[in-house]
Amino acid sequence: MATKTKSIYFCQSCGYESPKWLGKCPACGEWNTFAEEKVVVAKKGKANKSRQRTETPVKLSEIEPLDEPRIHMPSEELNRVLGGGLVAGSLTLIGGEPGIGKSTLLLQNILSIRNKRILYVSGEESASQLKLRADRLGKVSDNTLILCETRLGNIFTQIENVEPQLVIIDSIQTIASDDVESAAGSVSQVRECAAALLRYAKESNVPVILVGHINKDGAIAGPKVLEHIVDTVLQFEGDRQYLYRLLRAIKNRFGSTSEIGIYEMVQKGLKEVMNPSEMLLSENRDEEMSGITIGVTVEGIRPFMVEVQALVSSAAYGTPQRSVTGFDQRRLNMLLAVLEKRARFKLGQKDVFLNMAGGLKVQDPAIDMAVVAAIMSSNFDISVSRKTVFIGEVGLSGEIRTVTRIEHRVAEAEKLGFECAVIPKGNLKGVCGKLSIKLVEVGKIEDLMRFLFE
Repeated sequence: MATKTKSIYFCQSCGYESPKWLGKCPACGEWNTFAEEKVVVAKKGKANKSRQRTETPVKLSEIEPLDEPRIHMPSEELNRVLGGGLVAGSLTLIGGEPGIGKSTLLLQNILSIRNKRILYVSGEESASQLKLRADRLGKVSDNTLILCETRLGNIFTQIENVEPQLVIIDSIQTIASDDVESAAGSVSQVRECAAALLRYAKESNVPVILVGHINKDGAIAGPKVLEHIVDTVLQFEGDRQYLYRLLRAIKNRFGSTSEIGIYEMVQKGLKEVMNPSEMLLSENRDEEMSGITIGVTVEGIRPFMVEVQALVSSAAYGTPQRSVTGFDQRRLNMLLAVLEKRARFKLGQKDVFLNMAGGLKVQDPAIDMAVVAAIMSSNFDISVSRKTVFIGEVGLSGEIRTVTRIEHRVAEAEKLGFECAVIPKGNLKGVCGKLSIKLVEVGKIEDLMRFLFE
């Protein structure tokens, strides 16, 4: 079939394709991100009517499910996020900010695997730099082979010679194929290299892990088709000012996307956090201070406690400030409007600062009641008992709405020694089991205010 070459412009931020150069990308809104690339286009011809069909439709009831063979990783947190381990023949993408610990997480895991031959391809660091990192982690493995290479053809040559059982590419944006006439990291290069590695993984049944960069918006850099190609997308996130890191699955064809793994950055690498509730609570729990309450959030099937800190003060410069860390600012504005409209508290001329302790980003609506309680506690400068936990969603009409997994949240609070749990009215109806923790049911935000200040 005849072919021809033409120029197409790709957005380097989101992968949008255009036949001409554009100053602003219509898809993502970024400026000056279009780059010209040469692509080979096949000319239209007559359809081949003699094409043979090798696959026939099969009834869904006749298909027998197969247990995917998995490689058990040394990190239990990583296994939980992956859904039980690394699936053979899968393509996994790990993204995160620079310096967040992606390479450290992978290196300390593969150095602990003794029965697999592993090829670690580094396009960003030299072999001596990787050796220094391995020495810092305190682990050495003769089964791990290091290859510092950026050309895709040379990588596949070494793969044929080594025949590894696990391949890691760090990072996909540094790898370039000779078949594509563009620089490494471009849309065409990332797409072509990822597709070639996917074919290798499926044909050889060898799992491949890719490390990817992210852009300034927090999304994985490169074309969006990269996330469609891979089987699993993991996001490694956290504030570098804090010691804690969260590993969450954005896409997982072999498991759940609601699980998270929690790590603590220490001198010898990443340490697993088995009890996140103790991590997120202050050590001085016996000292009661205003503006601090405890809520319960759920990530996947794991409930853990979150310390909510609020500070309400008079606006000194005329315009009230709304500063939020770890919580949705638009939801905070909604809760403040509910307090002013339904509970008659005037907070429009006051500064409100809200923080989720430990650097955690919480999106669970069940934390709403803890946020409202912390704001009112700081506003009146009245402390709330540190033995009380708040669980509930606040609606626009001021009602306290029921939340999911209430029994798991209350059981976690009871296990950690809390004496009282404020929950939505009727939320525990029909739940079996006897609880020793005191339960206080509230139906409206006025009931919550009476509980706090009476």
